Amino acid sequence: MIQINLDVVMAQRHMSAGELAERIDLTSANLSILKNNKAKAIRFSTLNAICRELNCQPGDIIEYLPDPGDQLLEEDNHDSKSNPDSANKHT
Repeated sequence: MIQINLDVVMAQRHMSAGELAERIDLTSANLSILKNNKAKAIRFSTLNAICRELNCQPGDIIEYLPDPGDQLLEEDNHDSKSNPDSANKHT
């Protein structure tokens, strides 16, 4: 899962959502969607503008966290590859 830590960096820089939205020419509603991890995607131009205005790197605001469900899928795939008979147990 991708975690957006924009609120943390904004707080460190003492910048309000309204100010950042204005500086990067983004609506407050769209910035809120991004801040609250509701966004499905982000344009590189938006990411560039955020990093420019907050003087940060993309990795400061975007973080990868493994999904618990991903671990189960990996274990399932590993079991199926190491024991071909186990692939039939799930059906």
